Amino acid sequence: MFNENEEMYEVSDFDTDVNEKKVLIEEAKKLAENEDADYNEAVKLQKRFRRIPSWESAYDEDLEEEFNKYVDVVFGKRREQFGKNEDLKKELIHKANVILESDNFNKFTKEMNELMDEWKKIGSAGRELDDQLWEAFNSARQKFFDGKHKAWENMQSGFANAKKVKEELILKAKSLEESEEWRKTSEAYHDMMSEWKKVGSAGREFENDLWDAFNESRQKFYQRRNAFYEALHSEQDEHCAKKEELIAQAKAILDSEKFTREQTAQMKEFGICWKEIGSAGKNKENELWNQFRGIMDEYFAGLKESNERRHQQWRQRLIDARTRKQELIQNQKRQIQYMEEEKIGLLGQRAIDDMDDKIEEKELFIQQLEAEINDIEKTLEKD
Repeated sequence: MFNENEEMYEVSDFDTDVNEKKVLIEEAKKLAENEDADYNEAVKLQKRFRRIPSWESAYDEDLEEEFNKYVDVVFGKRREQFGKNEDLKKELIHKANVILESDNFNKFTKEMNELMDEWKKIGSAGRELDDQLWEAFNSARQKFFDGKHKAWENMQSGFANAKKVKEELILKAKSLEESEEWRKTSEAYHDMMSEWKKVGSAGREFENDLWDAFNESRQKFYQRRNAFYEALHSEQDEHCAKKEELIAQAKAILDSEKFTREQTAQMKEFGICWKEIGSAGKNKENELWNQFRGIMDEYFAGLKESNERRHQQWRQRLIDARTRKQELIQNQKRQIQYMEEEKIGLLGQRAIDDMDDKIEEKELFIQQLEAEINDIEKTLEKD
């Protein structure tokens, strides 16, 4: 009787265990079919299944095989997700190492932090890999932020140096703001500006105030320089107008083609006035001077030609006068000879004396002509 009850009890327990395993198989099946199946749920099901006694029967083995089939699907998905997570984390490690090659820390700090946010969202790649991957990723991040900190320290040192240099430039700029050496001081300010840019920033705390102080001196000088050149250009425009008027007057005299003493004196006066007027400015002075000098040269070349022509005419008149006097002398000598011959036939002393007087007058006239010819020749020799 006891054995029969015991057998009935065993059958009852077998059926219970089978039913419970079937329930767990259904749950494992649903979990396997779920794309978002939770690995931990599969582990819990596995533990529950293993707590159910095994009856070491073929049927029991089939149930276990079916259960493991569904659980393995969940574990397979997990392994696949591990692989995807590993790839994602390796990609983030690669991106972090690429960022390390840049020294633009301000730009890439945000990106490095964004990589960290992405890392946190990625699930596990497996217990064995998680620590290795994290060490690689965190090492890149640490190197980046160590570099950033070092760059920050260098930047602070650079700020201090830039501040010192810019304070010295401010003092130098201040000392030159009242200078009237316009070109030299402009070059000095240009060089200071180049140095200001080259030395870099003194830091957000000081940069604007330093620049305002430096630029204030620059602007004071440039305003004074601009006012000076505006006045100078206005004065040069007046000089230009006066010189253009002189050019017009000189051109009118040249075009008249009259080379009188009065016009020559006027042209010389123009030259004096030109010097007294002053410069018309670098851009116009040479052009105006070339026009004026061309007119003056042409006038005085014409004057020289006119004087030479008048001189030749004067010389020719002297030569012509000498020739006429020489001819007159020959004529007087012929008359004297004729009168000498005629005197032989005269009767009476009075007639002879009258003839001698006439001959003497002609001889005196010849002497006068010869003296005049001598003066002409001396004049020609001196010329």
